[in-house]
Amino acid sequence: MSDQNVVAKTDVVLVGAGIMSATLGAILRQVQPDWSITAFERLDAAAAESSDPWNNAGTGHSALCELNYTPVKGNGVDISKAITVNEQFQVSRQFWAYAVDNGILTDPKEFINPIPHVSFVHGADNVKYLRARYDALADHPLFAGMEYSESEEFFSERLPLMAKGRDFSEPVGLNWTESGTDVDFGALTKQLLGYVGASGGQVFFGHEVRNLTKQADGSWLVKVRNLRTGAKKTVNAKFVFIGAGGGALHLLQKSGIKEAKGFGGFPVSGQFLRCTNPELIAQHRAKVYGKAAVGAPPMSVPHLDTRIIGGQEGLLFGPYAGWSPKFLKNGKVTDLPGSVKPNNLTSMLGVGITELGLTKYLIGELMQTPFDRIQTLREFVPRATGGDWELITAGQRVQVIRRKGAGGVLEFGTAVVNAADGTVAGLLGASPGASTAVPAMLDVLQRCFPREFETWKPKLEQMVPSLGVQLSDNPDLFQQVWDWSNRSLLLDGADATPPTAERVVESASA
Repeated sequence: MSDQNVVAKTDVVLVGAGIMSATLGAILRQVQPDWSITAFERLDAAAAESSDPWNNAGTGHSALCELNYTPVKGNGVDISKAITVNEQFQVSRQFWAYAVDNGILTDPKEFINPIPHVSFVHGADNVKYLRARYDALADHPLFAGMEYSESEEFFSERLPLMAKGRDFSEPVGLNWTESGTDVDFGALTKQLLGYVGASGGQVFFGHEVRNLTKQADGSWLVKVRNLRTGAKKTVNAKFVFIGAGGGALHLLQKSGIKEAKGFGGFPVSGQFLRCTNPELIAQHRAKVYGKAAVGAPPMSVPHLDTRIIGGQEGLLFGPYAGWSPKFLKNGKVTDLPGSVKPNNLTSMLGVGITELGLTKYLIGELMQTPFDRIQTLREFVPRATGGDWELITAGQRVQVIRRKGAGGVLEFGTAVVNAADGTVAGLLGASPGASTAVPAMLDVLQRCFPREFETWKPKLEQMVPSLGVQLSDNPDLFQQVWDWSNRSLLLDGADATPPTAERVVESASA
């Protein structure tokens, strides 16, 4: 494609208008304000795919309640994954607090609110496990304040909707953490992207990136189509970030970078029951996570979730897994077959053989009737009736398939894939996803801009005072950034002027 077809030049192209691209764009505007940024989104709004509040769990994954992050190990419980996930969420919290302090984000109540995080189990063996989990976490500084109870009175007082009609002759256990949050990643994305646009970036909706072509000088020609008019244009970019959710794999493949070879994707759709009865919604204010069924994948952990969207509380239960070959909720049925290439065929086939349990689970989920779904809900809400709940379809998750030996392995997490020269990067995978957007994007910057990253560090440390530090090993610093972020994000009910990130850094240095 000749230069005469290039209608625009930009330093950075962001593909997709979700939480990842919005986060990266906002950070770049702070550390390198002279760089031009152009974002393209195929849909007509920001956060309309995976970042939409009804398309993701919105928990603010911090491992306070998600039991899949604390598996049984020997005679105890392995908390290493829980610590890692919590550390990552603390990084995100710090950036959001800095962003509020500095006018990048406007109203924190639009996107983050305090909601207790609760682990719930029943049955003697599960209660024994939950007690071991509590014993392993309760003294850790990142999990301070967690409560444990097997009491019917405690259960009924804290979770009245779940208590009504429950047979307490079977042992029950709760881990309760008051300091959890509900995060509307849709509202957060819109605020961040609004800042990118207001500070000089360009954001185009209804524009789909169709192809990427590497140039001799290391830049990229990004082929874009206006889905409203059919007009085509090509943009020359020095760096391309592909934050297109399930659509990222196709574009990484089209880029031709060797680092993307061998990767595949396995799409899984999710459904939830959303409560339509205001009286029931008012009786439950917590995010309650249970244990996944035997043989079920980690992403299937059932939860009864209070959500705050647009200032209104809602309630959903799920997930119920479905299946579609689409890689996006608004994708195409050809997405999965079109992603199979000679370089990832063995990976895809290998997973098909090794993940027969997942296949069996999905078939069982697809065969569920409305009655079956209500029966599953009754484990959490014993008196649930179908008339109070409606079935909604959430976003698509495309789990990462990575080459391993002669075959492949399915990963339940996120993976950054970038070219060796740092000119293009993409994000694959799902949970904990949005909750770790800030550490994930800092990882992208460090991988793709190693020289600039060193010069950016002072600014980045203003945004994230704990940058490069394990808060687990620094409880005093953790308490400082926790108090600061709580006040800046209005999570502690205080109206007083919160301390700034700079004051936190100064105090930590002293």
